[in-house]
Amino acid sequence: MDDPSAMAAFHELRAALEWGEIRAAEPDAGSPTGWRVNTWVKRGILLGFRLGHLVPSGDGLPCIDKHTFPVRRFSPEDGIRIVIGGSSVRAGAYVAKGVICAPPMYINTGAYVDEGTMVDSHALVGSCAQVGKRVHLSAASQVGGVLEPVNASPVILEDDVLVGGNCGIYEGTVVCKRAVLAAGTVLTRGTPVYDVVRGEVLRADSENPLIIPEGAVVVPGARAVNKGKGQEWGLSVYTPVIVKYRDEKTELSTALEDLLR
Repeated sequence: MDDPSAMAAFHELRAALEWGEIRAAEPDAGSPTGWRVNTWVKRGILLGFRLGHLVPSGDGLPCIDKHTFPVRRFSPEDGIRIVIGGSSVRAGAYVAKGVICAPPMYINTGAYVDEGTMVDSHALVGSCAQVGKRVHLSAASQVGGVLEPVNASPVILEDDVLVGGNCGIYEGTVVCKRAVLAAGTVLTRGTPVYDVVRGEVLRADSENPLIIPEGAVVVPGARAVNKGKGQEWGLSVYTPVIVKYRDEKTELSTALEDLLR
C-alpha cells in the first residue's frame, strides 16, 4: 500500500499520540469502567502497520521492523530519564515528563505513560496500555496491550498504582487509583478476585473487564478445588485476593518510592 495522503494522515496521528494529544483510551465518567476506548485511534495505528515496509532499525542492532514504527528519540529537554542498558520506546507511544525508564524495559506503540511513573527493569507496557501518574511498575511486571479487536479496552492503571515485581495485568483489566498489587499477582478476564474485606467476588463479564477497586491491596492467593479429583487430591488453583485497603501502614511502605524519582 503506497498512498501519500494515507501516510501523511498516519504521521499526523502518530505525532499526536507521542505528544499525548490523543489516546487509545481516555477517562469517561459516563462509562461503567470510567474509561472510553477510541477505536479510531487504534484503527489509525493499525493503518501504520499496513503502510509500513520492513527496514533495518535500531542503532547497529540486528533489528528489522516496519518503517512506520521506529524507535522513539528523546532529548534532555523532554525531562525523561532513560537509563543506559537496552531500554526501548517505540514510535507512537506517549511518555510524559518525569518518567523514569530503568533498563531493560519496553514501551510499545499507542501506550500512554503519565508523569512521574517509573518503569523498572524488564517491565513491559503493551500497545495502547494506559498508565497514570506516579505509577510504579516494578521489575519484570507485564502490562498487556491490545490493538485488535479495535473496540477492546486496553489495560488501564490509574494514578498512584503500585505494581509489584513479576505481576501480570492482562485482557483489559482496570486497576483503579492507589491500588497495590503485591509481587506475583496476575489479573485476567478469566480469574475471579476475592475481596475478603467487603465480602465480594469481582469478575469480568461480557460487557466489562475486571475492575480492581480504588485503594485495594491485592495479593496472590488460592481457592480449593471442590469437586472431582481436584478435591480428592486436595488441590487448589490460583486466585488474587484483596486482603485490605490502603491505610497509613501501606502509605509508609510505599513512601520510599518517591526517593527514586
